[in-house]
This record gives sequence, structure tokens and C-alpha cells, in this order.
Amino acid sequence: MVLNDKNDYMDSCCCFDASEYQKAPDQTPCDHAVPVPQIIERLDGLFQKGMEEEAGEFLRDWRTRAHGMGDWRGELSLLSELMGYYRRTAESDAGLDACSRGMDIIKDHGLANTVSGATVLLNAATTMKAFGKALESLPIFEHVCRVYQNNLAPDDYRFGGLYNNMALSYDDVGNYEKAEICFMQAMKTIKTCVQPEYELAVTCCNLAHMYDHQDPEDPRINEYMEQAWEYLNSKNIPRDGYYRFTVSKCLDAFRYFGYFLYVKELEGRICPA
Repeated sequence: MVLNDKNDYMDSCCCFDASEYQKAPDQTPCDHAVPVPQIIERLDGLFQKGMEEEAGEFLRDWRTRAHGMGDWRGELSLLSELMGYYRRTAESDAGLDACSRGMDIIKDHGLANTVSGATVLLNAATTMKAFGKALESLPIFEHVCRVYQNNLAPDDYRFGGLYNNMALSYDDVGNYEKAEICFMQAMKTIKTCVQPEYELAVTCCNLAHMYDHQDPEDPRINEYMEQAWEYLNSKNIPRDGYYRFTVSKCLDAFRYFGYFLYVKELEGRICPA
């Protein structure tokens, strides 16, 4: 989904102008590089063990090393990981700083129209939305949408995250029509993925909140919360670290809408006695 009119999303306070990101991709190899795959593997292990504080220190340390050795590619990958980390820990200043630095690297090295660069921009826009900058995030989401549509198959799993997070920004600014369209596009894409239940549960909770913003009596609220519950009960997904993370994202919705028995059950799954 791409808006037809630039004025639908541009605003004087917006920090992103796609015309400033048209530099050709930098193909020059870095003289030194940090071992990003091994770093991510180690990071995943820390998250699996619930060691979030250690994960943050680990990421910051490697980001500093990458910057010090001039490995801007590695630094960009680690900044993208830090954006997600700071969303988890609700550290707004650090999260927005990671976005700013990551976007500077993308701009300086001409990555905005590549899939890898657009994916980092998607992460930045998601982080901006999480920290109260939904309006500013929309032109970034739209740019990512254009890059993905030009380079990826229509059913590529990456569209699921794009549409879901773009919908949240539209919801925040009160454009419920576009939010609903994006959520439905996200559901359609996610259902084609392996083990879609994680993201489908989150999307159902998001939809319930969106309908509540318009009409707290909308019957679709209960419909989507029950669907979220069913997805979290699926036998197709392991009760691992990512399951716990998914449940933690859904718990607030179950509490908000009064599903206290479900809350008790879910809390027991992620924090067993």
C-alpha cells in the first residue's frame, strides 16, 4: 500500500525526505569487520536466557568496536539490533539516538533504496512510532513500502512486519481506514509464513485496540482477542524465549479488555512459579 498523495503523510515536522536519500550504494569494502552473524547468535542466546541487561551491554560494546574500526556496515547492523532492544526496554532517548545514527549511515552510504537499508529504516520507523513519533514515521514506512514492492515478491514475509507497524502509526494519528487496510494486509502476508501464530496473535491484539479507539462496544474487539488467545494456545509453536516475548506484547491487551483468566494463564507460562 502506497499513498497516492504525498500530502497524506508529509508534515513540516517530518525528519525524512526520500529525495535526500538517493545516493548510489557504497560498494567499498571496509578494511575491518566485526563478526555480525556470531554476534547475533550470541545475542539470541542471551535473550533466550532472559538476560536482557547483559544483551544490551553486549550490543553496545560491539557497536562501539565496529564504529572504532570503521566498520559502518557492522555498526549499522548492530544499531538496528539496538533499536529493537531499546523498544523492549522502553529507553526512548537511546532508541531515538540509534535511529538517528542508523539513518545517517544509510544516507551517507546510499542504502535507502536497497532491501537491507530499507529494512533498517523499517526498524527505525517502528522505533520512532514506539516513542511517540508516529507522524514522523509514516513517510519512512511509505518509502520502505516502495522499496519492498520494487524488489520483493508480494508474499514476502517482510511485508507482514511493514504493514503491521505502519498500521500502528496510522492508528496513532487517527487514520483508522488506512490502519485497518494495513492490518488486513499484514494478516494476509503473515498467514503464509512458517509458524505465523506469534505475529498473528500480536496483530489481533492490535486490531482490537484499533476498533476500541473508534467504538469500545465494537463486537470485533472480542472476536480478535479470542483469536489472539487461540493463536497463543497453538500446539504448532514452541514455548521458548520468542513465545515469552510475544506473550509479553499481548498481555497488556488482555488486561485492558478484562480477560483476567487468560492473563493469569499467560503470566504462568512466561513466569512459572
